[in-house]
Amino acid sequence: MARYTGPLCRLCRTEQKKLFLKGDRCKSDKCPINKKRASPGKDPKARAGKRSDYGVQLREKQKLKRSYGMLEKQFRIFFDRALHMPGITGENLIGLLERRLDNVVFRMHLAVNRNQARQIVQHGHILVNGSSVNIPSYLVKPGDVIEVKESSKKLNVIKDALKEDSKSGTASWMTVDVDALKGTFVSVPHRADITDLADIKEQLVVELYSK
Repeated sequence: MARYTGPLCRLCRTEQKKLFLKGDRCKSDKCPINKKRASPGKDPKARAGKRSDYGVQLREKQKLKRSYGMLEKQFRIFFDRALHMPGITGENLIGLLERRLDNVVFRMHLAVNRNQARQIVQHGHILVNGSSVNIPSYLVKPGDVIEVKESSKKLNVIKDALKEDSKSGTASWMTVDVDALKGTFVSVPHRADITDLADIKEQLVVELYSK
């Protein structure tokens, strides 16, 4: 599966917004956004003029896509699926993104960021309803039980991630048993429940793709 392999902090600098792509580093003084570093590229101030409507829509799409660690082709597939679902397309899109297995593993605090969660899934450390699933884009359904495989419960990467659990609570649409490294995806979250995306305007993404 294709994935972005470049520097993650560069993506945050491009958007001039914390996308929380590197776990603890994003919360520390080392974060380039905290240091107010300029956007990457030659003479960014010369490109800092007023954006067109298209430019504003594009930036919203890039922020949402990059927050979930996806490339354009796969993100567009998710949008097309959301478009054909009943309801509001933008909210449908975010609901689908939240159902991705790598995102659910991240929300369970089994990984410090979605990139790490994707790797944990791909390496076969995760079970869904008792069966091994190694596809990060697998869509979890309400009622599904997600857990760490017994042979993988001693992995340091998972133990280290769980140390952050006390600092940020579990998502309200999930229940998690930290001791058993198991959780249940209770329901698809409402848009208002996803507070870390509060400043992203998904309707602009819909407008961009509708042109």
